[in-house]
Amino acid sequence: MARQKMSDAEKAETRAVRDYLTALEANQPKRGRKRTPDSVRSQIEAATAAMEGASATKRLALVQQRIDLEAELDRLEKAGAVDMGALEAAFGANAASYGGKRGISYAAWREVGVPSPVLKAAGIRRST
Repeated sequence: MARQKMSDAEKAETRAVRDYLTALEANQPKRGRKRTPDSVRSQIEAATAAMEGASATKRLALVQQRIDLEAELDRLEKAGAVDMGALEAAFGANAASYGGKRGISYAAWREVGVPSPVLKAAGIRRST
């Protein structure tokens, strides 16, 4: 049995929900001290400075640490550039229809981290 192709409206619905959920996941608060781009940059500088005069194995470990820190810095900078307001508005316009077609409950939305005021604004109630 062939699968039907999604319409442009269904694709837009799916994209709005996926983008919002992805941004929520990326911006979840983590335990411990908050990492900032400046603190990561200072760690990169410290690792780079420590490479001078380091043994070959220590230099290898420092290179890996620098690569990891640069990837973290990239993630932090991208997370700060996300417009959650626009994503939330698009989610609100599409979530009820998307969830209704797929039988997604209020509890499922909450478990993946969607705040209750956002669900309320989207027209998704606890009884659904």
